[in-house]
Amino acid sequence: MKTRKLSGIAFPLWALLLLLVPLGAVENNPQGVTDNPFFQEYKTPFDTPPFDRIKNEHFLPAMKEGIRLHELEIKAITDNPQAPTFANTLAALDGSGKFLERVSSVFGALQGANTSPELQRIAQESSPLLSAHYSNVQLDEKLFARIKSVYDKRRSLKLTPEELFLLENSYQGFVRNGALLDKEGKERIRRINGELSLLSLQFSNNLLAETNGFTLLVDNKESLAGLPENFLEQASYRAKGMGKENQWAFNVQIPTLIPFLTYAQNRELREKMHRAYFMRGDNGDSRDNKEIIKKIVVLRRERAKLLGKPTFADLVLETNMAKTPGNVESFLKRLWEYSIAQAKEEVKEMQAIVDREKGGFGIASWDWWYYAEKVRKEKYALEEEQLRPYFQLDNVKEGIFTLCDKLYGLKFKKVTGVQVYNPEVQVYEVTEGDGRHVGLLFMDFFPRASKRSGAWSGALRRQGYEKGVRVAPLATIVCNFTAPTSTSPALLTTDETETFFHEFGHALATLLSDGRYGSRSVPRDGVELPSQIMEHWAFRPELLKLYARHYKSGEVIPEELIEKIRKSSFFNQGFASTEYLAASILDMAWHTTELPESQIDVRGFEQETLSKYGLIPEILPRYRSTYFQHIFAGGYSAGYYVYIWAELLDSDAFEAFQEKGVFDKATATSFRKNILEKYGTADLLKQYVKFRGHEPGIEPLLKKRGFIREK
Repeated sequence: MKTRKLSGIAFPLWALLLLLVPLGAVENNPQGVTDNPFFQEYKTPFDTPPFDRIKNEHFLPAMKEGIRLHELEIKAITDNPQAPTFANTLAALDGSGKFLERVSSVFGALQGANTSPELQRIAQESSPLLSAHYSNVQLDEKLFARIKSVYDKRRSLKLTPEELFLLENSYQGFVRNGALLDKEGKERIRRINGELSLLSLQFSNNLLAETNGFTLLVDNKESLAGLPENFLEQASYRAKGMGKENQWAFNVQIPTLIPFLTYAQNRELREKMHRAYFMRGDNGDSRDNKEIIKKIVVLRRERAKLLGKPTFADLVLETNMAKTPGNVESFLKRLWEYSIAQAKEEVKEMQAIVDREKGGFGIASWDWWYYAEKVRKEKYALEEEQLRPYFQLDNVKEGIFTLCDKLYGLKFKKVTGVQVYNPEVQVYEVTEGDGRHVGLLFMDFFPRASKRSGAWSGALRRQGYEKGVRVAPLATIVCNFTAPTSTSPALLTTDETETFFHEFGHALATLLSDGRYGSRSVPRDGVELPSQIMEHWAFRPELLKLYARHYKSGEVIPEELIEKIRKSSFFNQGFASTEYLAASILDMAWHTTELPESQIDVRGFEQETLSKYGLIPEILPRYRSTYFQHIFAGGYSAGYYVYIWAELLDSDAFEAFQEKGVFDKATATSFRKNILEKYGTADLLKQYVKFRGHEPGIEPLLKKRGFIREK
């Protein structure tokens, strides 16, 4: 059963600001800091971060030095007596800040995947410093004057398409960050940026503490009836780690929560688990996020109005493919009509089972997974636990490698001797078919207390060029998959399998990008195209037969199960679509509201917003506001809709493969050349049309979701 998509790229504000500068190696070695590895050449295989030598105390001094060096680089640009040119202004700006990015990329990776109270303290101290620094860069009048000088004569310059794209996006980026404001306005923007960076960080820290702070301990195995034995084994192992013998411990991490809600017969315990999950950040204690949300919303709105936009959503969307809040709302409403109607039919099917079993209650949100699974058994004779043995993590990984070989000719070889931030991290070298080095891929699969929830892909270093030589990327994939036990390997759910394919698509965009300049600009509603198109292959029969093998017998997944997966592909889509669309609607409502802070009631705002659309009580939005990290501590504010907008693109794009064959190399080569290699260095819609021959239509998306069926 497809439950919820937790993937996606979501970074705190300061990490997003770092995208203004490229990654690269350091060439500075200030005196007196020889014990700090950031001030030295790494001298590691593939020039990877020396995690064995990096200590927490190294970050803050290195960040401060990075800020100082970047300021000197900016000053060298602004003080240049020569007339502004693309080379001495735009290219020089693109090449600046490498030392700071080198440090911050490592720190950002650890903050998300291997944090600690000390790292959180450092983040609290460094976040305002970084925010102030990048505000200073974006509001530097002399720097902007040079950029504007080049921009104003762009039509007479002989620039390459990539150079022109960089120039136009750099100019617009400065304008959107306040470069045209007066002194008072610029100062206010600086203060807002600093406040927002701290608020977002606090939101994220609160959510992590809330997620880690709940454990359901059960000492009576009979009350856990229905839960799979391997799942109970994990819970027992977890309890023993807490010093609790003969007990079972359950947390609200997704790999634990969803199986519990799906199989636990005890309705009271299902409610307790689900309530603990959906009340995170909304318990009126020191970790409550409601006041933080109100402040973030009001500050973002003020920032937008300073920049001449009526709402924060208007500010965000002008650079997206959707362009306006009205376009997004119309798109969401059209899909909502299909999804809510289907969800209501799904409720009827589940309620019929409750009534037949004489349950004596109406379906509630904590019942959905349990009774949906019963519906699936009845309609499709398919259980998640039937499928898990065929989706061993290592087999899924090899399936993805096989797909990348068939499509792009890529090879993956596990490497040792590369330092990692946690022993669980696996590292692979990625090469072309002829052996040319493409980059490294770091993969971190399982939950732990030091890792935030969800799944994401990022980079310890992004692709670029230095002195004409390609700098190879260091891509990362971080997940929270079902962990192995003492008796079985990691066996993934179909949702986790799809998430793996999704994040691998993001990693491919990082690995295969081929831009001359480090600064990249992708419309937020196009970011998910490389990731979501990969999902289409996850359960294609042609690929399943190559990787889905029983972890014990080695038996290839039977045709019978493949057919059941195909038939059930539209199962529960009313729920999956509605909960996602509800969160997207909530995001747009927060970022278009005109309510003053004193009149905002977070719970009331949620209820009023969603009741207008007719959200049924059996379904909660995928993310309630108080744990909606994507929009309050990540890069998806006024943009959570982008996943389904990108699905418009990926559904249309995959039809090209279906027309020619799902492993067709010519189609894959065109997708690589026009989309992946140009990612962030050219207009995405124009590149899409080059690949597809036309703009995307909505019909393939409606077919994929099962809202309309093939004729």
